[in-house]
Amino acid sequence: MRTSSTASQTPEVVIKGLVFAQMRFPRALPCFILWSAVYACPTPSQDANITSDALQLLDQGRCLFRSILPSDTAVQVLVCVFVLMTIISLIINGCTLFSLGSSEDLSWEPRFALLKNLIVSDVLLIVTQGPTVAYCLLQKTTLLYGAWCITQFFINTVCVFCTLLTITCMALERYLYVCQAIYYLVFLTTKRLYIIVGLTWLISISLSAVITALLSLGHKSSLVGKPITGLLCEPDTLEAHLGFPRGSAVFRKVVGLVVTLLCICSYSFSYLRIYQEARNAVQPFQQANQRARKTVIFYCSMLLLQLLPIFLKIVSDALWELEGNMAMVHSLDYPGDWMSADTLHIMLLVMLQVPPCINPLIYGLRNREVREALPRLLWWRRDNR
Repeated sequence: MRTSSTASQTPEVVIKGLVFAQMRFPRALPCFILWSAVYACPTPSQDANITSDALQLLDQGRCLFRSILPSDTAVQVLVCVFVLMTIISLIINGCTLFSLGSSEDLSWEPRFALLKNLIVSDVLLIVTQGPTVAYCLLQKTTLLYGAWCITQFFINTVCVFCTLLTITCMALERYLYVCQAIYYLVFLTTKRLYIIVGLTWLISISLSAVITALLSLGHKSSLVGKPITGLLCEPDTLEAHLGFPRGSAVFRKVVGLVVTLLCICSYSFSYLRIYQEARNAVQPFQQANQRARKTVIFYCSMLLLQLLPIFLKIVSDALWELEGNMAMVHSLDYPGDWMSADTLHIMLLVMLQVPPCINPLIYGLRNREVREALPRLLWWRRDNR
């Protein structure tokens, strides 16, 4: 009987328990919400800590900025320089690219196809560099290490490698056109031209990915969000921020040196052979001979101007390597003069804006075909209106 009565009371007890819990739950819900709000949201002391940390990082970035550019006049001049160079570069590259793309006579020629590839690389470089430096100059602070810093470093590395490889291909294309004219159209077919352009980007992206991956091995979470010692995530400042990782630095310098030497050797070989062909011209073609010599001298001079940022980068690498080793010897408390490194950093930032501005002038607008195509483009756009 007790067993049956207990069994009969069990459903009643369960039902009463459920009703009691259902009645107590609405009362307990506000308490639970209040408890969650109290412990989930930061307290005023935590907010103060977050604000103080942000202000400390901002002050640190501004102190680093002042150590690089202590003069307000220099800051204002650099803002004007970077804004003007960015706008001029975008206008020149855009007009040249549109004129080449709209002309059916020029779009199939290999040299102009390579020029379009060079322009795309230059535009991508100037878009990532110009606004970033201008923002740091206007805010008067250095760039923070984070996702944009790594992205900008990767894109700039890709563009630099792609520019060097494209210039190399353009020099070899001129050599085939002048010295091996009988094989020019046989070798440079449309399919092979697409393969060459694709390889320039594939090789550049692959090398840049390896460099960025090796650099990320020295990444520490505590460094994220902290200001670097520069206005741009270029290799020297980024490696200094990460503690000079040897693997990434050695690989970057070796690969950069090899690609630069490849560009210089190919360019020198191509235009030296073109110059020799011009010297062999007979007397009736003496005028064409002199014109060819001037052309060769012009392009070789422009190559030196284009590679000036690379040469400056080599000097900067050597200086950072020397001062970085001295800092490591003195347990990272080396009180040496970093003014030379800061000056080279600013000079490098300015010189990196020069090739995107002059490349369309050297390889595009200097050619009579491109100059003739540009007015036709403007006239065509006026007619379509």
